[in-house]
Amino acid sequence: MSLSNQLKNQHLMWRAGFGPAVEQLDDLDKTSPQKLYKTLQKSSSKKPEYIQAADNYLQGLMMGFEEIGRQRQEMSAEQKKELQKRSRDGIKSLNLYWVNEMVNSDAQLREKMAFFWHGHFACRNLNVFFQQQLLDVIRQNALGSFRDLLHEVSRTGAMLNFLNNNQNKKDHPNENFAREVMELFTIGRGNYTEEDIKEAARAFTGWGANEKGEFVFRKFQHDSGSKTVLDKTGNFDGDDVLDILSEQRQTAKFISKKIYRFFVNDNIDDQKVEWLADRFYKSDYDIGKLMQDIFTSEWFYDEKNIGSKIKSPVELLAGIQRMLPMKLENEEALLLLQRVLGQILFYPPNVAGWPGGKTWIDSSTLMMRMRIPQLISDQDEFNIKPKTDDDQMMGRNDDEKFKPDSYRMGKAGKPIHAEIDWNKYLVVYNKIPRTELMNDMAGILLQTKKAVSADIINQYSDGGSRESFIKTATIQIMSTPEYQLC
Repeated sequence: MSLSNQLKNQHLMWRAGFGPAVEQLDDLDKTSPQKLYKTLQKSSSKKPEYIQAADNYLQGLMMGFEEIGRQRQEMSAEQKKELQKRSRDGIKSLNLYWVNEMVNSDAQLREKMAFFWHGHFACRNLNVFFQQQLLDVIRQNALGSFRDLLHEVSRTGAMLNFLNNNQNKKDHPNENFAREVMELFTIGRGNYTEEDIKEAARAFTGWGANEKGEFVFRKFQHDSGSKTVLDKTGNFDGDDVLDILSEQRQTAKFISKKIYRFFVNDNIDDQKVEWLADRFYKSDYDIGKLMQDIFTSEWFYDEKNIGSKIKSPVELLAGIQRMLPMKLENEEALLLLQRVLGQILFYPPNVAGWPGGKTWIDSSTLMMRMRIPQLISDQDEFNIKPKTDDDQMMGRNDDEKFKPDSYRMGKAGKPIHAEIDWNKYLVVYNKIPRTELMNDMAGILLQTKKAVSADIINQYSDGGSRESFIKTATIQIMSTPEYQLC
């Protein structure tokens, strides 16, 4: 059975963005997926603005690398503690700024691609300057050349520090950076030898960054001798090694396979991945063309790919906010929800990033996911106690608003309260007969063909008026297991 344009376009909006915005719903059945994708491309063509999350205090400290170096020597314990606190607060702000872009920006394709690269080039670092610089690099290059993206990411202070390359010196090479560049960023495990790692590490000696995140090449720490990497020999530096890795067709296959899993289906179709990888390689790693190949192919809209993926926590939270425009009384509640659900932006579990797929769901997170619409609409109380990990909590464990006792009943203790602008949503159903509302709402909100029980939705919805029914039934549909899929 052929899928309607509306369902195809909803599928496209979830995979190439963070779900349809309520303002777009009326137009989804009036255009083709090909035209919608061109609109997404055009909306994402403009370069993004740099997100500055560090406050004036931190920016003042970073006026010069040498100056901050002297100041650190003179800082008291209290001053160092204050510096760490402000940097963590900056990362918290960076998180919220970016979520706001995911929800409100027209550049959905760019932000979704940046979200993918954020997991691919996973980096956990408590320096806000490093993190906002890395975020800018992936947002600027999200749809450009993977070759350029690889080179720029490899020169960021965030990645060089996270993977210990500041300690990579010619007399004492550190292999961590070279290993992860091969294993996780380019050709993948099993396609290099330990000797390749050792030789590549020598090429990256002397690569480092100052405290502002600026790339620094320390030539006296660089091993200028001959090296052999992947059967190529020469007096290589780090850029040479990155180029050698880009020359490997395996890199195109590794990236294409990972992108297929993220954007299409967790179950890999090897034939389609080979086709994508071949075209990706021949385009000299043009990410935009790769995504066009995916989103304009008929097989992308096969029924087996519709509603086949579990939304990540960030996708889930952003998607709800796009469908139901809202103003959060306490935006920091989003940080708590990210933490409870297992995905805090800028805090990946390790250098491999979030595994995704079925790992998003367990007995506790599934129940929590289905409660989120109720929490947002003030019909439920947040009484979950997250794990006590102050690092993942971004230094908020000492904040009274986020102590376990404050998750109890009552609005004063609720970290979540949203003012939903229902008018934009209600108007979508103006012309729908009352008897058809359930089916229409389910068709808009759900990506799965599996029908939800109308009896259960009606049982927990307020049928006192048309408006009340639409509001409460929407919350109930969003609280079903089916809404977790896209």
